[in-house]
Amino acid sequence: MPYAKNTLALMMISSGFLFVSSVTLADTENVNLKASATLPTIVIEAMAEGDPIKTYVDYKQANVTRNGLDKKDIPQTVDTIDVSKYKLYGANDLSVMLQGTPGISTSYDARNDGISIRGFNADTNDIYRDGVRESGQYRRSTANVERIEILKGPASVLYGRSAGGGVINMVTKVANFDSPSSVGAYVGSYDNVGGTIDINKALNDNWAVRLVGEKSDSNSFRSGIGFQQELLSPSVTYRSDDKKLLWTTEFTYDNLNRTPDRGPSYENLPAGVSIKTGFAGNNDNIVDETKSVRTDVKYEFAPDWKFHWALSHRESFQDFDNFFGGTWCSAAGLLSDGKTCDWKGKIRQSYAWQQTTNKTLMNTFDITGLFKTGVLEHKVMFGSDWSNEKREPILGNYSSGDKAGLYYRYVNPFNTSDSSLSSGWTALNGSRPAETSHSQTDANSLSFFLQDLISFSEKYKMMLGVRYDSYDFSTNDVRNQSKRSYSDDSLSPNIGFVWQPVESQSFYTSYSKSFSPYGGRGLLGVSASIDPSLYDAEPQFNEQYEIGVKSDWLDGRLNTQLSVYDITKNNIRYQPDAVERPNDWEVGQQQQSQGAEFSFIGQVLDNLYVRGGYGYTDATWKSDSRTTVKEEERLKGKKLSGISENTGNLFVRYLPVEKWYGELGATYVGSYFTSDKNTTKMPGWTRLDAAVGYKDDKWGATIAVNNLTDKEYWRSNSMPGTPRNYLLRMNYYF
Repeated sequence: MPYAKNTLALMMISSGFLFVSSVTLADTENVNLKASATLPTIVIEAMAEGDPIKTYVDYKQANVTRNGLDKKDIPQTVDTIDVSKYKLYGANDLSVMLQGTPGISTSYDARNDGISIRGFNADTNDIYRDGVRESGQYRRSTANVERIEILKGPASVLYGRSAGGGVINMVTKVANFDSPSSVGAYVGSYDNVGGTIDINKALNDNWAVRLVGEKSDSNSFRSGIGFQQELLSPSVTYRSDDKKLLWTTEFTYDNLNRTPDRGPSYENLPAGVSIKTGFAGNNDNIVDETKSVRTDVKYEFAPDWKFHWALSHRESFQDFDNFFGGTWCSAAGLLSDGKTCDWKGKIRQSYAWQQTTNKTLMNTFDITGLFKTGVLEHKVMFGSDWSNEKREPILGNYSSGDKAGLYYRYVNPFNTSDSSLSSGWTALNGSRPAETSHSQTDANSLSFFLQDLISFSEKYKMMLGVRYDSYDFSTNDVRNQSKRSYSDDSLSPNIGFVWQPVESQSFYTSYSKSFSPYGGRGLLGVSASIDPSLYDAEPQFNEQYEIGVKSDWLDGRLNTQLSVYDITKNNIRYQPDAVERPNDWEVGQQQQSQGAEFSFIGQVLDNLYVRGGYGYTDATWKSDSRTTVKEEERLKGKKLSGISENTGNLFVRYLPVEKWYGELGATYVGSYFTSDKNTTKMPGWTRLDAAVGYKDDKWGATIAVNNLTDKEYWRSNSMPGTPRNYLLRMNYYF
């Protein structure tokens, strides 16, 4: 990148001085726009899911900011994605929906979602559903999700611990007094069939109920792979006569039963093996089950002052039992690195099983309000979060450690029916191998936060925020009867300046910080065996400098965002000598991500709508402090694994007449390395999709083609992209 962090810091400081010195000269003249590229959230939610323009207008506000402010007043990048634009093509996985989104890299992970934001993993700690953290290893369903919101950059001032690239918030469909009802069905390639129900009913002026459900059954283009899903989510909302009190309660049950696709990686497949070859065995299985309940109260207790309280409980369970991965041994008895092997002409797969339960209880409240101190206007938010998280993984690990090699499966990749199991498997007599580890983690956190948007005039604003977090973690190693606990606290600030010379243009610059305790581990817990001095060190943290502009064009019909950022991750833990001293850790490595993002959405001609964007991400190891590693093997300057430098998408929708529309879209994901050593690079790809749809007051129908040109590509190093496929969807609205 042609800039460095000190340059961004200087630009930010300069902007701040310019901002402060110009306040007294502010011109308060208003410029009223005839139209807006954005609509209030309540207006978009009231649109039917098949409305031709719903996915081509932007939400004015985003719940992920927590403060109810317009997105143009937030000095960070905020993306909002209506999920119905992906349902059109049959996508239900969160990672598939975010492919090509500027600054986001996605991969395939049978147990997680495989999502990174601005170079840093978001899977285990930075994905939320209605503001509640969905931590742990499991696949997240979008069956009852209305929209996906992404706040990019460190967000600890709002959410506490974080990997620092950003947070994702999935907003679900709940009972309200405006949204229409619908029932639908779809059928597509690979025996993909399913049905949906979304009944939203206002019983009277005070009460509304809603029932959202989906049931689906689908195979894959890969032989022997498939899944079944069931989701049911009822909710009820009460609204007072004066409309100042709104109380919503929602329950969700979600079950996903899969024959997993955990085959060999791209570099381990011999030439000539079809991408349609699946490697799942007869008993391979993964089950994800989630139950959650939340109640949410919003009350306007005085003019311009609102109180918000939410209580939620979520329990997720994942049970996986399968062989996975694989190493190819050639007919000559050689591995890809030239070493010898004895399973000639076969791929050898490893085995593991795990049962993991995650439970989250969260209580939160905040108060937002408006007041003035002299000529200054304050839009303030303050509140508190308390959460208790429990994680209990029971693992049978036979792929690494002292149990590695007890159980293998050998598969002929050119004829997968030609397979065999190692001799030890027969002795199990159909039972599951013994557990190798069992731990229980209990985590508590309490935080207090304050954020203030100070308006010096209509043109000049400053955002100040601070959050204090106190947290403690304890882990019990059940098998070894050992315990370890850790407690600490952290202060997370942010500051930003916003300059709006005219209503259609909002320039901003900001600084934000995030923290990640217990050594920056993604999964909840502390090790019961590692030296505790590791955890006494300062938490891993990210710092970001960002500048950008949010704009409306064409009399407000087109909305754009442009941002440039620099993030540094500090205090990364590392092992000075992983072989001779496996339990010794030190602190000091750094990673850096610099990039630029541009996105757009809106109406460019009377019947032509566009949405899309482009992101450039330069994510590297900034330093490698390991003195026991040869200089040429150190990671400094290497690219972070799994991160595409270039991502983008462009979708165009044309409405020749009122009820008919056509759409053509392109999704681009650039090349990336499969490991931090940068030895294998996956090629980038571009996929074309197209759809035709009809929508009137009662009926809606679409036929979509995914991968229009039938391009062969790999969406990650362990999963090829789906070949050309079709989906027909029909809905009845009432």
